[in-house]
This record gives sequence, structure tokens and C-alpha cells, in this order.
Amino acid sequence: MMLQHPGQVSASEVSASAIVPCLSPPGSLVFEDFANLTPFVKEELRFAIQNKHLCHRMSSALESVTVAPEEDERKKRRRERNKIAAAKCRNKKKEKTECLQKESEKLESVNAELKAQIEELKNEKQHLIYMLNLHRPTCIVRAQNGRTPEDERNLFIQQIKEGTLQS
Repeated sequence: MMLQHPGQVSASEVSASAIVPCLSPPGSLVFEDFANLTPFVKEELRFAIQNKHLCHRMSSALESVTVAPEEDERKKRRRERNKIAAAKCRNKKKEKTECLQKESEKLESVNAELKAQIEELKNEKQHLIYMLNLHRPTCIVRAQNGRTPEDERNLFIQQIKEGTLQS
């Protein structure tokens, strides 16, 4: 604490413009105004600024303390509603993820079954073509129609290419 002489005003009651007259218009401050100040004046300015900051912090702290109880209750209710909504959102997202995972597994198994069925049908097709080719040389129906084996082979190849091979 600073000693005061009779008739002297405390530093908290003194403004910067009272200590340094050149500071009166706040918009016209330049570095030279502060360069010529004595250490005592500088200390007094620093003290006045610190007091203003302290008073400002105290007033803002008092404002936060003097918040009405209903506002505090409103904040609590809002936080609680937000917490419930966030939990609900997380659960919904989790359920959706699980549902998509199950659907993905189901589609993968269906895909595997279809691939197996395709392989089975390809093997059956190859077997039938083999059996047909074995039968061609001895086929009576073909001979009765007047077609030559070459004609039959060309027709057969054409039908395979067109995908119109009939049983």
C-alpha cells in the first residue's frame, strides 16, 4: 500500500488523464507521450490500470453470481434435455449401424449363394454340351432331317452364340 499525504487522492480515484494531462483525448496518444514520463508516473498509471481491470473482473464475477435462480434452473433443464437428446441420437445411430451391418451380412450370404449357383449351372451346361456332342454322331433324327454333321455343328455354334439353344 502506498502512503498518502494529507490532501492527496488515492491512485484508484485518479484517472490517467489527471496524472498526465496530455492523455486527455484518448484517440490522440502517441509513443512520445509515454516516453517522457517519470518512473513514478508510470507506476501510478500501471496501478490505475490494474485497479480498473480488477474492478471490471469483480463486476463481471458479481453479475455471474447474481444470476437469477430461475435462469440457473433453466440452464439445468436445458442441459438435461440436451443430455437426453444426445443419448437418444447416439442410440439411434448405433441401431442404424447395427441394422446396416445385418443387412450387409445378409446380402453377402445371398451373393455367395448366387455365385455358387452360377458355378453349378456352368458345370451343368458344360456336362450337357459334352453329352450332346457325344450323341451327335449317332443321332437318328439329324440324319432323317437331311442335315449333314457340319450343318448341325454350325447351327449348334450359332445357337450357342445367340444364347437360343433350346432343350
